[in-house]
Amino acid sequence: MKVRRLNPWDVDYAGALAIQERLRRRIIRRGRPRKVRLAAGADVSYEKRDNRFYAAVVVMSFPELEIVEEVWAAGVARFPYIPGLLTFREGPVLVRAFEKLQTRPDLVIFDGQGVAHPRGVGLAAHMGLLVDIPSIGCAKTRLCGEHGEVAGPAGSKTELRLDGKVVGLVLRTRENVKPVFVSVGHRISLQCAADWVLATCRGFRLPEPTRQAHLLVNQLRLRAKQGR
Repeated sequence: MKVRRLNPWDVDYAGALAIQERLRRRIIRRGRPRKVRLAAGADVSYEKRDNRFYAAVVVMSFPELEIVEEVWAAGVARFPYIPGLLTFREGPVLVRAFEKLQTRPDLVIFDGQGVAHPRGVGLAAHMGLLVDIPSIGCAKTRLCGEHGEVAGPAGSKTELRLDGKVVGLVLRTRENVKPVFVSVGHRISLQCAADWVLATCRGFRLPEPTRQAHLLVNQLRLRAKQGR
């Protein structure tokens, strides 16, 4: 699969901020996938205090949600850990994983933030621009913004607001289980993003494509650790 080269990765703090500001203007926060036959999930895993990263992309058929293809890549992060700039640590290895795909998904769900980010360019938004596929951020924790309580039943949601603007939805995907934080990545509307997160859940908190990617990267990381 071809990934667009929209920015260098070998940059300093000021350079990373400038890239985010430039890319922010290119994000499309509307639309929907024309037809989804293949939905992908992407995730990254690493050991704390270790700069070796593992990225995986799992492509699943929809609506069956059966694995069609899974790829992974490993690499060493060159960018320091700075909240709000994690894409510059995780992006290079994710790009290498996507470039191994033989199939092109119709939708990608990232385990991370989209526009629910202090500068509006989280991992799902940045990577969404690079892969140029309708992309969704589905994070397990909140990075920024404020929200009210979410009702207990699955499908309940409330708005996530930053500086008075709606940047995401706090969505309950499983009854009385912690909600996830859904936001636009690229080329999709917020409501459509939430609909697709629910449509790809199968009894777990996370959408099945990202859950499978999460399982794969953790297996890779643990296998590598045991082999040391």
